[in-house]
Amino acid sequence: MNAKYLKLGFGVVVIAALIIVPMNFNRYGLFILSQWAVMTIAAMGLNLTLGYAGQVSLAQGAFVGIGAYTAAIMTSSGFPLIAALAVTIVLCFAIGWILGYPALRVQHHYLAFVTLAFSTLAFLVFRNEEWLTKGIYGISNIPRPEILGYPTRRPLPFYYFCLGSLGLVSLAVWWLIRSPWGRAFVALRENPIRALSLGIDTRHYTLMAFAIGSALGGVAGVLYAPLTQYVDPVPFHLSLSLDLLMMVIVGGSGFFFGPFLGAMIAVLLPEWLRFTQGYYLMLYAVAVIGLLIYSPSGILGILDRFIAERRTKAASAERATATAKLDKQNLEVTP
Repeated sequence: MNAKYLKLGFGVVVIAALIIVPMNFNRYGLFILSQWAVMTIAAMGLNLTLGYAGQVSLAQGAFVGIGAYTAAIMTSSGFPLIAALAVTIVLCFAIGWILGYPALRVQHHYLAFVTLAFSTLAFLVFRNEEWLTKGIYGISNIPRPEILGYPTRRPLPFYYFCLGSLGLVSLAVWWLIRSPWGRAFVALRENPIRALSLGIDTRHYTLMAFAIGSALGGVAGVLYAPLTQYVDPVPFHLSLSLDLLMMVIVGGSGFFFGPFLGAMIAVLLPEWLRFTQGYYLMLYAVAVIGLLIYSPSGILGILDRFIAERRTKAASAERATATAKLDKQNLEVTP
């Protein structure tokens, strides 16, 4: 019970800090925090596909791009952002469902190549189809939305909009992974054959894992467009998918809070290391490599292993104490 209240109190402190502390940040600091919230949503979608369902995807950055371009095109044409969000969710869900079909036949690095091909195709569409995306010139002057009559044109209100969106997505994903669907995803990751023998429709859940994860990538893209207020093909190259993959793995694949921590490291750590001038990227790369060598399950994997070891030691001590008491009672009973 004490541990439960401790976790609750820690969560309240973190949420309060995310609300209060940024009030004193400058424009650039608010942009970085907003970017963290947006990338966390995209990483949560990939964590659902990779961490819970065990399906490798290198296409998450492409879905962020689809969401960003959908929002940019529709809002620049006068449609509200909520309409762009609805269209993006349906579009990315459908494309993710179709992209999931190769996962029914190929696995692991073969599946990674399939999603890599889709990511490359999406980038080429963003760059070459000027009639729709304006090509390398991009789409500028993307408006920011009004929420219940309150404008979010200034950096702080828009940060709160991104933070609120992250909170809503987090609650939805929290419910999902604790539902029968979430348990089916984990069973699919651990042993697909055993899951099939238990009556789980592995085909259906594989497609759902891709579709839902892709839709969350699109949601992140819808927020990204008004955040930067300019969309061009460059940010949605393969490097974004690799960055999102790194966020999931470094934070802790299969852990709910893994994307939060991974996005914080990927987005904020390079900014904190800028005082090293030209060496900050080298230090960042060395830190990430060292972490993955020490703990392939990410930062939260270290914490999980530490907690498991403490519980094992506590259980061993209780078992030893109980055995000693039982032996003592047997000696007292024996004439």
